[in-house]
Amino acid sequence: MKLTSEQMVTLHGFNNLTKSLSFNMYDICFTKTKEEREAYIAYIDKQYNADRLTALLNTVADIIGAHVLNIAKQDYVPQGASVTMLVSEGPIEQEPNESFEESPGPLPDTVVMHLNTSHITVHTYPEYHPDEGISTFRADIDVSTCGEISPLKALNFLIQSFDNDILTMDYRVRGFTRDISGHKLFIDHEISSIQNYIPNEIKDLYQMIDVNVYQENIFHTKCKLREFDLNNYLFGYTRESLSEEEQEEIEKSVKWEMDEIFYGKNMIFS
Repeated sequence: MKLTSEQMVTLHGFNNLTKSLSFNMYDICFTKTKEEREAYIAYIDKQYNADRLTALLNTVADIIGAHVLNIAKQDYVPQGASVTMLVSEGPIEQEPNESFEESPGPLPDTVVMHLNTSHITVHTYPEYHPDEGISTFRADIDVSTCGEISPLKALNFLIQSFDNDILTMDYRVRGFTRDISGHKLFIDHEISSIQNYIPNEIKDLYQMIDVNVYQENIFHTKCKLREFDLNNYLFGYTRESLSEEEQEEIEKSVKWEMDEIFYGKNMIFS
């Protein structure tokens, strides 16, 4: 059944639909030496430690109108961090009609919405190639909600909270709820693509691919930066300190890493 904000359906009891957004970002860096690599990992661990990630998830909770019930957070040794939040809905003063629209979500302090008991999690994964100068930082954020609100409304903020070279995003609506006649509803809002929740000025920066299974309410979008500036991938120095041959080799190596992540497969480096 297709629903819009003008076609509200009276439900029998609670909205049991579960809406899950999985947001994965990748930051790629080239480090020439072991010392540079260790410095990059230390920088990432400081930049995205458990306290800062907790603040980020608190903002996500604010955007989707959640009350935080419990927080578990941990910084790991040698690197990485995790935060998990249990959240609950706030008092609903009116139906959140804006959640039915395929449009980018707000940035902080511009909207209040509501959701039922659910959770938000983040895990970070700094890692590096054992033989070459590539280091990769990955952050995985999952926002799972029940009720009228879609976690896609937090996507705009999440994208603008990280330095993203590659993005992969999955959205799925699971379960069903019933109207007062007992008719099952397997989704309660229109959606044709995750891209519709990303501002145009952000979409212009990326090459984007969709893989959607509409009959199963499964949506997947992945993104790779269009423009390449080698200086953005060097840690602690600039391209001017490198020979042209070094610049070409590093650029080739970084782009290869990005392509393998974007296409999800190992490729032959030549």
